[in-house]
Amino acid sequence: MSYRPRLRSALIGACTAALLAGPGLLALPAQAESPQAPAAASRMSTRPEMQVMTFLGDYRDAVLGQHSEGKSTADVRKDFLTSGLDGSLYDWGAANQKDAIFRTNELPSGWSAVEQEQANGHAKVVLTQTFENGTTSEVCYQVNLDGLLIDGLTDPS
Repeated sequence: MSYRPRLRSALIGACTAALLAGPGLLALPAQAESPQAPAAASRMSTRPEMQVMTFLGDYRDAVLGQHSEGKSTADVRKDFLTSGLDGSLYDWGAANQKDAIFRTNELPSGWSAVEQEQANGHAKVVLTQTFENGTTSEVCYQVNLDGLLIDGLTDPS
């Protein structure tokens, strides 16, 4: 009957170790599928990168009718884009018969953003979109550093 004290000691030791590991052990949820690509672990995202990724996430949710605040695509565009850019994107979309933000009629399943440079009060952010079929496309954003409004959106040159 000496196995019971050893089993009890092992069980108590394991529980103690789990408790000493802290709440992080209990707070780690299973990784959920997210349409947004995770940021690189080696560096923090810049504010312009986060702004572009947040815009794309909110816009995609609005296209799907799943925006957390019930916003439409027009509402999201108004929140993140300058009025001049928004008007030119509506024109681009009508002329090209594509969604002017995604630059295609497909919804991206994931994306990542990398800030390329900062100059003259603006940051250039290149967004890489990934689609269900595995293809990718890039879109260049220009973000005003003062208010973080997006005032440029173009295809890469």
